[in-house]
This record gives sequence, structure tokens and C-alpha cells, in this order.
Amino acid sequence: MILLLGGTSETGPLARALLDQGLDLLVSTATDAPLALPQGVTRRSGRLDADGIARLCANLGVRVLVDAGHPFALELHAACRAASASTGLPLLRWLRAPSELPPGTLLASGHPGAARKAFALGGPVLVTSGSRNLAPYVAEARRTGLPLLARVLDHPESLAACGLAGLEPREIVTGRGPFSLQENRELLRRHRARALVTKDSGAAGGLQAKLDAARLQACAVVVVIRPEPDAGGFTSAPLLAAAAARCLPA
Repeated sequence: MILLLGGTSETGPLARALLDQGLDLLVSTATDAPLALPQGVTRRSGRLDADGIARLCANLGVRVLVDAGHPFALELHAACRAASASTGLPLLRWLRAPSELPPGTLLASGHPGAARKAFALGGPVLVTSGSRNLAPYVAEARRTGLPLLARVLDHPESLAACGLAGLEPREIVTGRGPFSLQENRELLRRHRARALVTKDSGAAGGLQAKLDAARLQACAVVVVIRPEPDAGGFTSAPLLAAAAARCLPA
């Protein structure tokens, strides 16, 4: 059996590629948010640390781990590496293709820096980088007195994170992306945003539509750059699936 740890829009195509190799597959996601998966795929939900992944592998007879988490899912990547090391199971890493950012994009290595750059522009800020790192943006909004709007997943876990970060209900808009150019543009227009904050989530995360919308609205873009990926990852689903098949005994 293959354990595919994911949850992004790429999880479905990866699952299909693994099924096409005739492999038994379990997809594990952190939340129970809807996800388009091929028919016949078994899924479980709930966050797993390294020990949890190792126990799941032992209980189900998993032979190969596939880490298909979001590029910024650092805890998951670390847990997969640790579980692979403790169990001796091979680990294959999916790498989302890098983005080409237009000239003038403001880059930040983390969320505190992104918050400072966004609010330094002196206008309302739209944050579209998820719900897990909102505290720096709330702090800068309160310090500067500038409006903040955060777009997050319409899931109880995301809304709880917003509350813990100190966001007020009027500062939250929910939805399930990726969002179209028109949806992004309308939100920027309605919020009168001077800055849009996003992570380098690539095409699968809807980054290009955000960039295009910001350009059309004359809105600055602040991008949180990706951490350095592990060496030896895959950017082709069929190649990853073929590698997983080779890891199994004949």
C-alpha cells in the first residue's frame, strides 16, 4: 500500500497516477475539507505527526510514503522525513513547479516581513496566504490603524485560527479556491486594497489569477517566498507513480 499525504488540488491527479500503476492507495489529509479524488480511493483525515504516520504505516502495511503536501507545509514535510527514517520506508516528495513573479513584486522570507512590507504601503491590505500565520498581519493592522481583510478556507479550523489571531468577523471573508481572476479582482476592488499578500503557491494554488487581478487593480503584491525544497523531488505525477511502483517488491 502507498500512503499519500496531501490535501491540495494536486492530490487527485497524483492519486490517479498511482492507481494507474495498479497500486493500493490511502490518501491522508489534515482536514476533512472536500477534495476531488478518483473513485475507489480510500481517504482518512486528521493531522499526523511523525509517530502517527509511523503507526499508521505499521497498522496498514504501508510500503511507500508520498509527501504531496503544500510547499509551505513544513511540519508535514518534517514529519514525513522523520517517519521515513524511523520505519525505513522509502519517501517520495512531490514538488510543485516554481512560479515566475513579475517585476516589482515585493518578496518576503516570512510572514512578519510580509506584514511590514504590506502595511508600509499605507492602505488596506488583503491577506490570502491562509489562516495559520495571521498574527503578524493583525499586529501591523492594529499598529498602523489600516484596514485588514483575510480570505481563508470556509472550514471551522480556519475560522478558529482567525479568532486566535485576533481578527474580528468583519475582517474575515471565506471561500474555497483556487479563485478566478474576476473573483480576486472584485475582492481587491471592494476592499480598496493597496496591497495583496500571498504565498508563492504556484499555478495549482491560483497564484497567477491573484497576480493578474492585482495588476489590473494597480495593487502591490507581497509574496512570501517558498522554503528551499528537499532535493530529489518529482514534478511529474506519472514519474512519481512509476518510482513508487519500483519501490515495491516484485
